[in-house]
Amino acid sequence: MKNLESTQNRIFSLKLAKRVIITLVIIFVFDFFLFPIPALASEFNESVNISEEMNNIDNIENGSVLAEPVIINSLPENDIWQTKKSGYYTITAYSSEVAQCDGSPCITANGFNLCEHGIEDTIATNFLPFGAKVRIPEITGDKVFIVRDRMNPRYHNRLDIWMLNKQDAKKFGVKVTMVEILE
Repeated sequence: MKNLESTQNRIFSLKLAKRVIITLVIIFVFDFFLFPIPALASEFNESVNISEEMNNIDNIENGSVLAEPVIINSLPENDIWQTKKSGYYTITAYSSEVAQCDGSPCITANGFNLCEHGIEDTIATNFLPFGAKVRIPEITGDKVFIVRDRMNPRYHNRLDIWMLNKQDAKKFGVKVTMVEILE
């Protein structure tokens, strides 16, 4: 009778407790091998200290000393793009005016201000995500366009190049040509 009473007072059965412990051990082991963050963080701090010391040495040699070293935290630019997909698409052009756009013609669908930027590297399309990079070698050579705007929903497989001048956009007309979608 005493054994029966002791098993009834337990919150978990022994079988369940063993499963929970084994599961926790497995999680900790995989966490350690898949995400060794503390080891990588210490390596990163050592590399930052070395780069800070190199900046200080360069600044002292040049005769200028900075209060805080400058750490550049960005990836290098890659000018060589790999073609992910290519095909023939209809291409048109547009400019920033209310008749061709909505009430704020300078602002694209993703919030980019074309009039401030002023460089003709923006493209509008509905079948690619924002930020996708596109090249039209037969028309613009190696120039890379970035998808920042959307078109009327009735246009599915069409690209629309933004141009600064309305006359240039009219002169461009409608073309069907090879388009490379870049990685």
